[in-house]
Amino acid sequence: MSVFTAAVDRSVCAPLPVLGRDVTVPLVTGGEVGYAALDYAASAPALQRVWDDVAAYAPYYGSVHRGAGYLSQLSTDLFENARKTVAAFLGCRADDQVIFTRSTTDSLNLLARAVPAGCRVFVFETEHHASLLPWQDADVTYLDAPRTPRQAVETLERALADRDPHGPALVCVTGASNVTGELWPVRELAAAAHAHGARIVLDAAQLAPHHPVSVADLDVDWVAFSGHKLYAPFGSGVLAGRADWLRAAEPYLAGGGASRKVTRREDGGVAVEWHETAARHEAGSPNVIGVYAIASACKALTEAGWDALVAREQHLVARVREGLAEVPEVRVLSLFGDDAPRVGVISFVVEGWNSSHFAAALSAEYGIGVRDGLFCAHPLVRTLLGSDPQSQGECGAPEAAPGEKSLNAIRVSFGAGTPDEHVERFVGAVRELVSDGAKWRYRTEEGRCVPAV
Repeated sequence: MSVFTAAVDRSVCAPLPVLGRDVTVPLVTGGEVGYAALDYAASAPALQRVWDDVAAYAPYYGSVHRGAGYLSQLSTDLFENARKTVAAFLGCRADDQVIFTRSTTDSLNLLARAVPAGCRVFVFETEHHASLLPWQDADVTYLDAPRTPRQAVETLERALADRDPHGPALVCVTGASNVTGELWPVRELAAAAHAHGARIVLDAAQLAPHHPVSVADLDVDWVAFSGHKLYAPFGSGVLAGRADWLRAAEPYLAGGGASRKVTRREDGGVAVEWHETAARHEAGSPNVIGVYAIASACKALTEAGWDALVAREQHLVARVREGLAEVPEVRVLSLFGDDAPRVGVISFVVEGWNSSHFAAALSAEYGIGVRDGLFCAHPLVRTLLGSDPQSQGECGAPEAAPGEKSLNAIRVSFGAGTPDEHVERFVGAVRELVSDGAKWRYRTEEGRCVPAV
């Protein structure tokens, strides 16, 4: 069974068509301008291809795994074929499971519920909160931010070798930083983990939209990512990898779909046999639209060709970094240094500017959408800024007086749907705002940054 699938746009030297590319927004200076969405690291716009596929399927929507009717059978077929598509996209091993979740955060919380008793978890302080925080019920070791990829591997090796008792262990690491965009040495970290009898889960939320990911080649045990960063609409995610811990754990959610057999006991209670497949952790009616959207995005990126996509994005990365380097007041944040390979995620501060006000100015005066704050990676950003750990995060950060150290940062991020013009507008806007010196045209009002006049 199948429904219409849109043809992929193979003009990979151009940006892939995304929703919102024709949206215009008002400027405080008057008139309107086409919106430059440069906040892909938070949520990438949906690919037009994905939206078209979802729209084509929508009239055929039906219940999944529970209906005898034609539309239910078609939807079930789409849902399970999406699982195969994602497994191929991630280069999964033959016996790996692909579990559909709500997001990377949901995926890692699911895995946190499945770690065996006595498991030690090792996490660098540089992680996004989605991979930093789910392990609260485990015995967690937080590792200091490394300053080179080699130091990351050596730090992990020492921590794993020194653990006592030498029982089960899990390492959680990002593939690409949501703050600096820098690529982490995942294959080397996986080798170190396995050499010390530990397993490893890869947070690929920022890696999968920008770079091919192979579970088998990287030799990681699990990988997690979100649909809304992979050019699919909100509300779906993936946890893929080894089945044994997941099969042994109680279901993350208890309910229909996760249960294979439910009976009344003689004592009046209820006895449950849970599925041992991915369904064990997919209780309730699944988000078939979200799952189908993820599969469509996986196909679109694969068919467009990773070599061309990566090459074009690296051209944009180089242009942004070149443009920012021409403004002496700008400091780009980095753990591993200027030469570190990275994806299209760059954070920076501007001397003398409150970062929230600078981001507001980019939006109000140039129609450019970026992110300011601590990016749900508070320990990492504070380490990079050297700021007070007691200061507020996100847009609620206190205003910095002239000459003071910024308490948060600005992040520009882009990807397969970003036109060259948006990057050029951003580079020009940064140069103009800094040279203009109008730092106080913006103020904070009820937690929002707004024009002062």
